[in-house]
Amino acid sequence: MPISLDRKVAVVTGAGAGLGAAYARALAAAGASVVVNDVSAEAAAAVVADIEAAGGRAVAVVAPVGSSEVAQQLVDAAVSEFGRLDILVTNAGILRDKSLLKMTDEDFDAVIGVHLRGTFTTARAAFAYFKEHEVAGRIIAIGSPTGQRGNFGQTNYAAAKAGIVGMVRTWAIEMKKAGVTANAVIPVAATAMTKTIPYFAAAVEATERGEAMPAFFRHGLGFGTPEDVAGLIVWLASDEAQAITGQAIGVGGDRIQLWSHPEVIESYYHDGGWSADDIQTGLGAELAGRAQSVGEAPWPALPPELERSTHG
Repeated sequence: MPISLDRKVAVVTGAGAGLGAAYARALAAAGASVVVNDVSAEAAAAVVADIEAAGGRAVAVVAPVGSSEVAQQLVDAAVSEFGRLDILVTNAGILRDKSLLKMTDEDFDAVIGVHLRGTFTTARAAFAYFKEHEVAGRIIAIGSPTGQRGNFGQTNYAAAKAGIVGMVRTWAIEMKKAGVTANAVIPVAATAMTKTIPYFAAAVEATERGEAMPAFFRHGLGFGTPEDVAGLIVWLASDEAQAITGQAIGVGGDRIQLWSHPEVIESYYHDGGWSADDIQTGLGAELAGRAQSVGEAPWPALPPELERSTHG
């Protein structure tokens, strides 16, 4: 039987375009009624129109996430328009990329406010509703490879996305008794940002022509379309995923990945504790040799036929 979200109601933040719009459309196609949140009235209305044209139900709420008031507004819209709330997908986000010495307080606060605080306030409001009404709800928070591994010029974004995964692990513990699940999805997909990266030109151009992406991207890199991510969102929102909580799951193209939680690699002991000299003489080389990598692994060289496409 296909996954069904009939009679369920979802809120998707940042759903006016890209990944968020794909999530909203996929949830609606599976049977859910959807509150489409975005800061652009025009974009939100377009997604609502798409869903309704396909026979689904949706309503737009135009507001920037971050405040407790907007979080409650989204829950209230779901209840007033569709009678209940079952699913929250926190996708809204912005970028203010700069290296550390160039990043201003405003750059940092803006990204943290939308991504981290926006996820916190909307999840809190949704969980309050779930608990009060005994709904075995679903909270799906959107993370990023940058939050897992780091990336140059993204101090604010990395902090927010890492924080989101940390909150999800905590919520899985706190929400277990209520039967509510909380998971993070780590998407890798073609978006407006990736269109500007020459390396992905062949993948983006194929998608824009309505063709399948080359297997090099879809299978080799786990890089695909927003619609490739949406299937995982729908499944995590369903009753069938009740046993999955507190996880960070990557998805893109033909690939799904289960990310590990941070785990201790090795423990070292020294009677009386470790002085700086003890560490230097007895452990320094070992720590240096086992230091963990940061940042994403370098992309492999493009095949010749895709290299030609990249350069026109």
